[in-house]
Amino acid sequence: MNTNLPFLEIECCQLNKMGQSVCGDDFQWARLENENRHIAVLSDGLGSGIKANLLANMTTTMALRFMRSNMDILQSAETIMDSLPVCEVRKISYATFSMVDIHDEGKTRIIEMGNPTYIHLRGTEEILPEGHSQLISQRWPDREMEVWSTSLQLGDRLVICSDGVTQAGLGQQRFKFGWRRQGCLEFIQKKLFQMPEMSARELSECVSSEALFIDPQKKCRDDISCLVIYYRRPRTLRLLTGPPFHREDDARFASLAVSGADQVIVCGGTTANILNRELHTQVSINMKRIRGDDSLPPPGMMKGVGLTTEGILTLTRVASDLESGNWENAPEAAKEIIEKLLASDCIEFIVGTKVNEAHQDPSLPIDLEIRRNIVKRLKEILVNRYRKNVEIMYI
Repeated sequence: MNTNLPFLEIECCQLNKMGQSVCGDDFQWARLENENRHIAVLSDGLGSGIKANLLANMTTTMALRFMRSNMDILQSAETIMDSLPVCEVRKISYATFSMVDIHDEGKTRIIEMGNPTYIHLRGTEEILPEGHSQLISQRWPDREMEVWSTSLQLGDRLVICSDGVTQAGLGQQRFKFGWRRQGCLEFIQKKLFQMPEMSARELSECVSSEALFIDPQKKCRDDISCLVIYYRRPRTLRLLTGPPFHREDDARFASLAVSGADQVIVCGGTTANILNRELHTQVSINMKRIRGDDSLPPPGMMKGVGLTTEGILTLTRVASDLESGNWENAPEAAKEIIEKLLASDCIEFIVGTKVNEAHQDPSLPIDLEIRRNIVKRLKEILVNRYRKNVEIMYI
């Protein structure tokens, strides 16, 4: 895995309007490997609830398809507007959108219609776009699009919000005209001054939470969406699990635990024993962290390496919790692995291929898959749901 290339961390935090079961905003993204591009769309559907969600989802789906095919921007927007159903109450078909097209070298194009103007930060300094044009559709003369171009450098962030963020607190004594873009910008600058390495996920959650807390009653009076794109050096994690097929590969296997990654996780007792022998180190477990209701053995720390856990059972639980999106009550070992995976960008699984006969016992639970299948399942989840770069190496 080439960890010298810049990494794009893309995260969107969304909060539903109070009383609604779904968000009236929608976010979609795609990585175009062959073109070295990332594309993303955030749309705000008219109103709230199911109808708004459908409008927004139609918009993001079409916009993403048009961006993939490099269709003309004005033609794309007109097609989207022509396709949206008409609201029975307001007699208009409408959804705002922000489209982002980023090449790996940082060249960026942003197209906005109706959404608040994006924020581009280099550290805590706001960067103004390098180019701008305005397009007006002949078929939809009341719809104006802003087309921006800029260039990202390592450490830059883009923040794109729905008006549920900028209009938060609207009509209140402190925010008669809402939080507005300037208020959001100043809040983000303050947060980044305090935590310069804040992840895109953390920042999007902070902005969304602050927009909610601005309301005196802490009620979400409109759908809130905050998309953050962070262009930076990748954070790498290496996870080793299972013994190598040939014992003579143990030394090379162990060396992978102490070179070339920012963080390392060791899953499996046999795997840990190999590293103990080859690296002359040992695992320590803090017994105070053991919880009575944990269904998994507690995590440990291997000196000079990193987090150490049980193997197949723990990875199976990690995969299940990542699929569900809920790990608040996960056992300590699974929760720590999940947090480290989500805090990383490039993840390498080093998988030993020696069969452990214990995992072929038919009396064990049916979801106790063999090691290779669990790792493949994890890769699919991490790539498709959490936008991670993942590679698997068998040894």
